[in-house]
Amino acid sequence: MTLTPSAHIDQFARNNLPQEAMQPDYILNGYEYPEILNVGFELTDKMVLQGYGDNIALIGNGRRRTYKELSDWTNQLANALVEDYDVQPGNRVLIRSANNPALVACWLAATKVGAVVVNTMPLLREKELIEIVNKAEITHALCDSRLMEEMNKCFKKSSTVKYVVPFDGTANHNSELDAVALTKSIKFETIKTTRDDVALLGFTSGTTGSPKATMHFHRDLLIIADGYAKDILNVQENDIFVGSPPLAFTFGLGGLAIFPLRFGAAATLLENASPPNMIEIIEKYKATVCFTAPTAYNMMLAAMDEGADLSSLRAAVSAGETLPAPVYDKWLQKTGKPMLDGIGATEMLHIFISNRFDDHKAGCTGKPIRGYEAKIVDDHMNELNIGEVGRLAVRGPTGCRYLSDDRQKNYVQNGWNITGDSFSQDKNGYFFFAARNDDMIISAGYNIAGPEVEAALLSHKQVLECAVIGTSDDKRGAIVQAHIVLTKGSKESDELKIELQDHVKAKIAPFKYPRSIVFTKLLPKTQTGKIQRFLLRNSKDMETTNAS
Repeated sequence: MTLTPSAHIDQFARNNLPQEAMQPDYILNGYEYPEILNVGFELTDKMVLQGYGDNIALIGNGRRRTYKELSDWTNQLANALVEDYDVQPGNRVLIRSANNPALVACWLAATKVGAVVVNTMPLLREKELIEIVNKAEITHALCDSRLMEEMNKCFKKSSTVKYVVPFDGTANHNSELDAVALTKSIKFETIKTTRDDVALLGFTSGTTGSPKATMHFHRDLLIIADGYAKDILNVQENDIFVGSPPLAFTFGLGGLAIFPLRFGAAATLLENASPPNMIEIIEKYKATVCFTAPTAYNMMLAAMDEGADLSSLRAAVSAGETLPAPVYDKWLQKTGKPMLDGIGATEMLHIFISNRFDDHKAGCTGKPIRGYEAKIVDDHMNELNIGEVGRLAVRGPTGCRYLSDDRQKNYVQNGWNITGDSFSQDKNGYFFFAARNDDMIISAGYNIAGPEVEAALLSHKQVLECAVIGTSDDKRGAIVQAHIVLTKGSKESDELKIELQDHVKAKIAPFKYPRSIVFTKLLPKTQTGKIQRFLLRNSKDMETTNAS
């Protein structure tokens, strides 16, 4: 596939794309865009030109901003970046901030000037930041002034960063970048990037070893909106989005910035998106679309039992973790609306298989989004029979491009993206998640998918949350171990452990039951709500109860 000519002066990103032969096959039918394309312009100035100027675009830190205000703000920031900080098209600009309107404005402004943006989480420390800076050869860093300490440490060790510029993550505009931008014109001539110019580097979460950076074009950022957000969510300008994933992750950037801004809707942004805070925002602003993990939805269900009014939500999108059938069933029973389970990946940019409002079922991930194809294959890329569990392979309008990384050959095979997930497909074309490839438990020769055991446990009235892992065993090689958070008022006991084991045996094949049960007050999670099972596997001080 021939790429459009690049508008980048700094050609680092274009020069470090994987060779064409190592990239996946792209299916772009139905996703045609003009050669000149800049996402920053498309989501701000163009929205104003189309009549959305007075619509609320962003809500956060006690303030609402219209599309016209966002357009003016990002143009002032863009002028500052070019005139005072010498940002050139193609330079890599790192942004360090929690979820707030200022982060979105900085991302859009940097995109307008033709930069390649790297959004990062506020929890990252010097060691993690320097790895990202070195990998992406960052030239500029824009940092919430409240988070400068670790950024300054990183700056001192970097040979590529020219500027570290603080901005005000609150609504006060009281920092260096804000002061400079306020003196600038609200008009800016957006850099004429092309649809195949790299706009974003997304670093994968949970990476072991050196970090992997996924490369996404300007067209990719619109594809996920014009596909998933339009076709599946049917986003309208009166929608109000809320959610927990950090904008540093592509799941969050799509769900809490690109999707609403593409359609003239509003995004509410929370620096601390705990379930109680999300519930408060949903009630206050009558939010309609929510993006978060199943564990948060479980807590919302409990809040509704205590009187919380979440009736404004028309779409509850679940991703990041597999959606257990009991949570899906409870949500449907409580609200009368389906929870939309789906699967995405940083490499693919966003969700590529999903349930629909009018086509959904418990324990099912759904069917591919328009333009995507998926199949189940073995280790040699042979397609498996209906119902067999194997590796998920997918291709479509987006796909994996690692920045200068030999691991590209592992993720892309024969033109397909191998996501690292074990799935099966039924005769009607629905896909069913089994486990991450490395989460399959092999016990006494049996393959056991941890999520299936988790779903069985969650159907017990005294189980609030749980995580299932495999732990080594002399006789069986490995056994199923369940880490369980009990509901309020439930008491830990050996009798309850036996009851839970019997419950699982009655729900699914008895050999899958957890031979070891660990009660815990909290499960380790990422900022996006994913349960960190590897921390449970690495724990050496686990209380266990084994049954024969």
